[in-house]
Amino acid sequence: MIEVRLFATLRQGRDKIVYLAPEGLAQAADVLQSLNIPAEEVSILLVNGFHSKPETPVKDGDVLALFPPVGGG
Repeated sequence: MIEVRLFATLRQGRDKIVYLAPEGLAQAADVLQSLNIPAEEVSILLVNGFHSKPETPVKDGDVLALFPPVGGG
């Protein structure tokens, strides 16, 4: 399974943690697509704790963390 941890506004209408079967998920972009999250809504993408890009390969056992852009002052 691929564990996906969602933060802040990306949790709206979704669970905090989502588990996906790895079949058909070759890249982080595939994970985003399966969760209906546009890539432009993700500011920080971590795969196993490392900053990554949508084209980063993913495999069974990986943990992704997705953060939206965060504003503040």
